[in-house]
Amino acid sequence: MAFDNYFKLEFDAKNVNESFARSVVAMFCTELKPTLSEINDIKTAVSEAVTNSIVHGYENKGGKITLEVGLAGNAVDIKVTDTGVGIGDIDMALQPFYTTKSQQEHSGMGFTLMDSFMNSLDVEPNTPQGLVVHMRKVIKG
Repeated sequence: MAFDNYFKLEFDAKNVNESFARSVVAMFCTELKPTLSEINDIKTAVSEAVTNSIVHGYENKGGKITLEVGLAGNAVDIKVTDTGVGIGDIDMALQPFYTTKSQQEHSGMGFTLMDSFMNSLDVEPNTPQGLVVHMRKVIKG
């Protein structure tokens, strides 16, 4: 897909970088003139995707997360990629309340939130390991 504007960023899979990632994406999207609600939807979805990579993909042991964001027309396309442990059964993981960390404070709603706040969500394996999360939000402004 050809984008009107695009960036790619790689950062450490650390909790402190989650707020950085969502803020960068929110600022980048401002040229589309989103509403506050649309910005909050995007920030929440990015936060969930990055947090999933940190907590589940890398199990808080560190790694790299790649964030790619492209603007095309009135839509923002976001891709969050990690090379962590991946997900054995993606269909199961997309179900509400599914979590591999039930002993911790994780509700298993990450993918459900991403799906509800964005217009589309696609989750696929990152070969040879890890996960790629694609999200799209159409900005109505």
